[in-house]
Amino acid sequence: MRRTRPIRAVLTALLVSGACATAGFLPAQAAGADTPRTTGRAAASDGILAAMQRDFGLTAAQAEARLAAEKQAAATEKQARRAAGAAYAGSWLTSGARELTVAVAGSAKAAAVRATGARVEVVGRSAAQLDAAKKRIDALHAPSGVSSWRVDWKSNRVVVEVLADRQSDNDVKTFLARAGRTGPLTVHATEHAPTTFAAGTVGGDPYYTGNVRCSIGFSVQGGFVTAGHCGGAGQSVSGWDGSYVGNFQGSSFPDNDYAWVNVGSGWWTVPVVLGWGTVSDQLVRGSAEAPVGASICRSGSTSHWHCGTVLAKNETVNYSQGAVHQMTKTSVCAEPGDSGGSFISGDQAQGVTSGGWGNCSSGGETWYQPINEILGRYGLTLHTA
Repeated sequence: MRRTRPIRAVLTALLVSGACATAGFLPAQAAGADTPRTTGRAAASDGILAAMQRDFGLTAAQAEARLAAEKQAAATEKQARRAAGAAYAGSWLTSGARELTVAVAGSAKAAAVRATGARVEVVGRSAAQLDAAKKRIDALHAPSGVSSWRVDWKSNRVVVEVLADRQSDNDVKTFLARAGRTGPLTVHATEHAPTTFAAGTVGGDPYYTGNVRCSIGFSVQGGFVTAGHCGGAGQSVSGWDGSYVGNFQGSSFPDNDYAWVNVGSGWWTVPVVLGWGTVSDQLVRGSAEAPVGASICRSGSTSHWHCGTVLAKNETVNYSQGAVHQMTKTSVCAEPGDSGGSFISGDQAQGVTSGGWGNCSSGGETWYQPINEILGRYGLTLHTA
């Protein structure tokens, strides 16, 4: 990060402080970060469109149309939430992002919500009621046989996922019995236990805390955000080249999985998420929250760039180290070393990679901690283009 380095190294460093770059990353690719493609429906970089065509099997026109529909759905969801008030019971996009559905507790607010352009589904319980039930489950001690639990807006219930080979364990049965007394509950069996995606030191382009390698999430004013399980408050951080970057200024794990690191010593921040040569680098322009069903992409120092969809929100994930709350679940794969990396939808920051199951060869699912929660917790300002 010293300014006496050749210009190629300096430009590479500029990108690293945004989201972990490679030592051989070409500055010409960085210049492609701000290459929007405008269609009259939506504006997106060629890289985002290419990734969506690859990961969703879409044509360029279909990818553009989906991004436009998701942007409109996010705006409609805000209006619908206001119209529903206390009756709001969640929202989601149908397959292919063709239609936004908003659930409403009771029929009194249905017409007002329908007037916003959303499809309305009348249900028996509000989001606040379901969140309260989930919060009571959060207060319970979960055994390792329990994978996660979340509010499922589509079913209007709380869903608990249990490892299939642990369903008969006495401690799992006891937990489910107690959880069942908190409110409407559905139990799903899963073959996969969630794990965090930190890794021991290996070659590549990460940031390091001791012998642990993780990935930078998003630049904020004065530093960057990442996963809390990657390091504790006060711990020193070095960059891909081994030079000192800063220290963890705040960190929380478990319960939460977020942290932020100050940046100095010749390093600086830029509002960029690396495309790793798969797509052009992506500029970050805000942090508007994507709805369930929206497309989303992840950048990390191990498996680089992959895309999928938002599957669920406000899920509690039960790692071996303890439960982490308010996570968002996605169909995007990840691997060890990707922890802390960026989740982005279009040009909007979504969150930092926490953990999941599987890999990017056979597939898997990944959870992230939402970016706006991290910004609010530490009083940080997202660095935007």
